[in-house]
Amino acid sequence: MARGAAFKSRQRVFVLGATFCLLLWLHANALGQSSATDTQTQKPSAAPTPPNLPSPTPEISGWHLDVSPYLWFAGTHGTVGVRGRTASVHASPWDLLSHFNFGLMGAAEARYRHFVLNGDLLWIRLSDSRALPFPGLGATSADVRVGELVWTSKIGYRVIHRKKFKADANVGARFWHLGQKLNFNPSILGINVNTSQNWADIVVGGKVQFPAGSRTVVEALGDVGGWNATAKLDYQFAALLGYKVSTRWTVAAGYRYLFVDFRNGPGNVYNMVTSGAILGLTYHFK
Repeated sequence: MARGAAFKSRQRVFVLGATFCLLLWLHANALGQSSATDTQTQKPSAAPTPPNLPSPTPEISGWHLDVSPYLWFAGTHGTVGVRGRTASVHASPWDLLSHFNFGLMGAAEARYRHFVLNGDLLWIRLSDSRALPFPGLGATSADVRVGELVWTSKIGYRVIHRKKFKADANVGARFWHLGQKLNFNPSILGINVNTSQNWADIVVGGKVQFPAGSRTVVEALGDVGGWNATAKLDYQFAALLGYKVSTRWTVAAGYRYLFVDFRNGPGNVYNMVTSGAILGLTYHFK
């Protein structure tokens, strides 16, 4: 009887243990199936974007090209000297326009991401004809033609590019060509004059832009060079207010000032200020 009772007791423990193990297995199996079902029905979520990774805005990426023809209504004053003889020069914008023959003025800027390449061209030709009160020269009149070409080319880097403020730093060169022709009519004595001067100055500068409204933008630029390497001093600055007529066109008006002090040998001086109002039109290719 004792043996039978012990055997039945061990049998009940065995059954209870097996039942407990079976329940654990069923519970684990149910949890696995539920997890698989949730995994299948759950939609994959998009990978999180790192919050601090810089990404270029569409405005700063790729190539951008602007072309800007302009008119500079400038006057000029300063000192011109040859072989020790100097003369003071003062001409208003109207004086220059009255003797104007031909001119070409324009600027262009190409930018790829933060790298900037720009150029500016100023080319004018002036002429005048005067009767001579000196019959001993064998000529009754004199014709004079003066030409000036100023080409500035710079490469730069956009150091600040924000929605409300942009700033470029640049370095380059400004090339000057001054030509003069003096012809006597008739030229019996053969004393006609045809001279020219050419030089280039290294310049460093910058440009800033910031909006003044939904369609207006203020732009200021300048550079300085010379430092007695070629010219003693060569600098310019300008301030412009632009109005965006459309996404492609911008009209701008402002003021520009250009100064150069060039001396070539003893007594040869070209110390001149050219300044005045400027009006331009910019086409944005991209």
